[in-house]
Amino acid sequence: MRYSPWQWIPSLFAAEGIPAAIVTYVAVLMFLQIDVKPAMATCYCGLLFLPWVLKSFLRSYVRRLGLFRRQLQWLELTMVAVLMLLAFVFPRYTLRSLWLFIGLFALSFLTAWHELAARMYYERMLRPRVQRLFNGPKIVATQSAVVLTYGLLIMFVGALQVIYRRIPRSWTEGCYLVAGIMLLFALRHLFVLHRTMVNDDRRRGSAIEAVRDEIRVIDRIRQKPHWFLVSFSLAMLLLPQSLMFYSRVLFLMAPTTEGGLGCTLIDVGFAQGTVGVIAFSAGLLLGRQLLRWVDVTHVFWLLAVSLGLSPLAYLLMSWEPPSSLLMLCVATFQAQFFFGFGLNLAHPFVHYISGERYRNTINHLYIPLISFAMLPAMAISGWFVMKLGFRNFFLVDVLMAPLAWLFVRLSRCRFMLS
Repeated sequence: MRYSPWQWIPSLFAAEGIPAAIVTYVAVLMFLQIDVKPAMATCYCGLLFLPWVLKSFLRSYVRRLGLFRRQLQWLELTMVAVLMLLAFVFPRYTLRSLWLFIGLFALSFLTAWHELAARMYYERMLRPRVQRLFNGPKIVATQSAVVLTYGLLIMFVGALQVIYRRIPRSWTEGCYLVAGIMLLFALRHLFVLHRTMVNDDRRRGSAIEAVRDEIRVIDRIRQKPHWFLVSFSLAMLLLPQSLMFYSRVLFLMAPTTEGGLGCTLIDVGFAQGTVGVIAFSAGLLLGRQLLRWVDVTHVFWLLAVSLGLSPLAYLLMSWEPPSSLLMLCVATFQAQFFFGFGLNLAHPFVHYISGERYRNTINHLYIPLISFAMLPAMAISGWFVMKLGFRNFFLVDVLMAPLAWLFVRLSRCRFMLS
């Protein structure tokens, strides 16, 4: 091979993980800290997943464009520009929440596009046998970027808030920091990304024709027997985690007078952004290894129960708040580990519904089907929290899991997947 994959694989996928972490995890903290109500904050953040839901319709168009190296280079430079614009949003109070949403939505769209172009570039630069060897480093690079962004960035902004006593200025400097890091990655990729070893499959055609190609794929999916029942069963099993996705952050940030834990931004960055993401990644990888050794039908209920155990940790914390940061990290580790481990249950559902359409299902947040299944509950979770209070909300969330198990058992969905 002419070029060593180590020159570009870690940096390319680390550059992808940074903006993905911002729109997926950090965004809710941004909205909360500019005094957006929890109901609106989760609604805004849920809508940020729309580009990932609609990413399937971009796939054919990105492939038609070809020149994946150039696409990646200008996408990363555009991300730097968007992050710089976000830095200008925080000190300005006129329609600040709306402009923040617009900027984050643009960043989410660019990140989804970058993920498609990076995967296509990766597939053309490496032969299938070599791809399997570098799947591990690719995942490690992405997850490390998520940990550093969601963890260290949040702690950095939290420390600045202690020093400056000004929330907008702290987030502005945080955005400048991320923009600077992304600029370094973009400049590096101007030189280390080379022409693909196979010719790009460039074809003429408009974006409308690319969308039509994807609609034909969806029509083929709809022809599969019981496709709707399988999709609904997946949404039911993911429902407890969908409701928890943003509400756990609301719980940590809310003052104790409102039933929350009253954590600082530094606490959230360490417990959720560092310990939580590491635990989620460990559970996800352990579940993947288990599925390599054992057929999914043999561990179906083990994975399903794991998905339901995660909200239980937050219910217990609402009754008996952790007495220290260590105890908070222990509870967060357990909850996120169960989430990552149980999320592997989505593999047979995705494979049944879409066949070979999405072979790489390592990070399920990047799969349109999974994002679509989780988005509605994620968007309305803040409203439920405001209506029920944290303790009642977590209790209802915990009870959702047995209802999902009962539905799947009665519908015999498990046997359709085998």
